[in-house]
Amino acid sequence: MDNMDRGFFRKVDVPDHAHYIVACFVVVIGAVGVGGNALVMYAFFSNKKLRTPPNYFIMNLAVSDFLMAVTQSPIFFVNCLYKEWVFGDTGCKMYAFCGALFGITSMINLLAISIDRYIVITKPLQALHWTSKRRTSVVIVIVWLYSLAWSLAPLLGWSSYIPEGLMTSCTWDYVTSTPANRSYTLMLCVFVFFIPLGIISYCYLCMFLAIRTGSRDMEKLGSQVRKSTLIQQQSIKTEWKLAKIAFVVIIVYVMSWSPYACVTLIAWAGYGSTLSPYSKAVPAVIAKASAIYNPFIYAIIHSKYRDTLAEKVPCLHCLAQTPRKDFISVSNSESSFRDSMLSRQSSTSKTKFHRVSSMSTGDTVS
Repeated sequence: MDNMDRGFFRKVDVPDHAHYIVACFVVVIGAVGVGGNALVMYAFFSNKKLRTPPNYFIMNLAVSDFLMAVTQSPIFFVNCLYKEWVFGDTGCKMYAFCGALFGITSMINLLAISIDRYIVITKPLQALHWTSKRRTSVVIVIVWLYSLAWSLAPLLGWSSYIPEGLMTSCTWDYVTSTPANRSYTLMLCVFVFFIPLGIISYCYLCMFLAIRTGSRDMEKLGSQVRKSTLIQQQSIKTEWKLAKIAFVVIIVYVMSWSPYACVTLIAWAGYGSTLSPYSKAVPAVIAKASAIYNPFIYAIIHSKYRDTLAEKVPCLHCLAQTPRKDFISVSNSESSFRDSMLSRQSSTSKTKFHRVSSMSTGDTVS
């Protein structure tokens, strides 16, 4: 290593137990991330009924989170035990590249899921023409290419990858104040965090408003067909179910990446010298922990995934204990809500109507 490399790969003067505490968290993140996402992928491949366009996004999310856990946690853990980076400059670049690629892919995939649900719920007629396995696959490819472009940039000279925090993991250089580093940090935060977060929030807000309006319409329709009480109860259940899941999605997204975004922006603003090794290491660990949440949000609470896992994995039999009545009620509610949305937009043939009803958000979030 040259002098510059020695400066980047130096040890940090912190107590040994700090490294060991981080190592413990990393082990948990790795084990849960690998295990949870592996279960999602196993359920997807073992049950053909789960291979719907909306679930393709969930599968893609599981793949990116699984690869994040596999490529990051073991290396991070070993470095924590040695209390320094031990895999050299090339290892640092590859580690950081993988972390950036899979992390950005997960975030942009959340954006794709939000847009997909927004279209299916608020624009069901358009969804007839746009929602298909082929188009979903194209979107997934775009997600990976977009993430790959941002991840390759530091390897091609726009910023660079260096050790961070306790010098046991690597990321892009947001500390050194150069035009390339500052511009990359700002653009990355804007186009990978803030803009996607804004779009996700907008999509869910529109969905909430559409659900509320649809529920009111169903109340009127219910009075005409003498089923107002049942429809009203089902509509409320749908609203609450979608609201809770959307709330968890947004909160976890913000909680996982906001600390990291704040640290990078502080350094970008010229106050990097005020950041301690701990203040840079902890946000990095929190961000990597995002790989363990999504399987539970998007898959483990999904009734069909639960039933598949309960059937295929004996030790998860308890997942099938939830009463089926609730799921049927929610599914009927969502179908009723979708019927209302369709009737509000325009009248279509019964065939098309059935196709849209089958694309209920129950396939994605129930």
